[in-house]
Amino acid sequence: MDTNYLHNWKKWSMLKSRDAPIKTLKAAIAVASIQSITGGEMKKLYNVFVVALVAALALTACGGGGAKADNLLDAIKERGYILVSTDPNYAPQSFLNTEGKRPADTKCPSDALTTAEMQGFDVDVAKAIGTGLGVETCFATPSWDAITAGNWADKWDISVGSMTITTARQQILNFSVPYYYTPAVIAVRADSGLSTLADLEGQALCVGAATTYDQWLNNDFEGLGLPASSIYAQPPANVTVVPLETDQECAQAIAAGREDFVGYVTSETVVDANIAEGFPVVKLGSPVYSEDLAAAIDKNASLPTDTFLAEVNKIITQMHEDGTLSNLSLQWFDVDLTQAPN
Repeated sequence: MDTNYLHNWKKWSMLKSRDAPIKTLKAAIAVASIQSITGGEMKKLYNVFVVALVAALALTACGGGGAKADNLLDAIKERGYILVSTDPNYAPQSFLNTEGKRPADTKCPSDALTTAEMQGFDVDVAKAIGTGLGVETCFATPSWDAITAGNWADKWDISVGSMTITTARQQILNFSVPYYYTPAVIAVRADSGLSTLADLEGQALCVGAATTYDQWLNNDFEGLGLPASSIYAQPPANVTVVPLETDQECAQAIAAGREDFVGYVTSETVVDANIAEGFPVVKLGSPVYSEDLAAAIDKNASLPTDTFLAEVNKIITQMHEDGTLSNLSLQWFDVDLTQAPN
């Protein structure tokens, strides 16, 4: 047998970074080596082997790409972007930027939105989290009930969508430290003549499905899980609850002339924005409860999330301390909502 061939085989056998294909080829050559193959036949076998080895190494290089990340934080950093779920119709927290142009060099998946295509307070908070992690921020826009239900199947990494921390949600989601706090209020049609909670008895009110506003109207205080000090009023009696996909759709429906409900429950920030935009609604009375709002991570993610959550908490805490969150709140709400209510 050709001694050069044996020498080269020893060199190739040391390339064990991708063992499976190499072992297969070694087995094939071992079988061939015990046969009485000489001269031109051996040269042909040698050439075939070289081609096969190069192909195998190329395939393993493409398919392996190094060791996989063993936690979500490392996976995010390796891919170069964080995928954030949020609402595209929840101004001023998060809404589409119709004039935004998708960057040509974005790392965001084709079915995700870039920071150029979204805007709002939550969007800016998410962008800051991405910057703190050293990655690009991208956005997914699933329904709110899909986000709050957990079991995301790794379709997105985190929710930054003004989610209230509740007892029920804590069973399936891990929450960051709160990044701001908002009062919940009731808005009614400006021509309704209604002015107090008592006036709403027996009326129909709209809410976003699977929201804390829905829970409050339905007297689900156990699921709401808010401390008694955060609840300022009981819901009106005998109310018919009309759920739509988001609370913003309630306001938009009233503006469009829909009359099967007299008002809606949502964040005061949303109602203030609706009124500023000329929606035919007014606030009814005082806030009914306050909410601690945080980022959320799925407890059923396929990769461990402890280090990811710790890093997000570190970034949010720093944003509180350096005034970033206060400035963003003033920019979008004209009031600082980043301080916990007394």
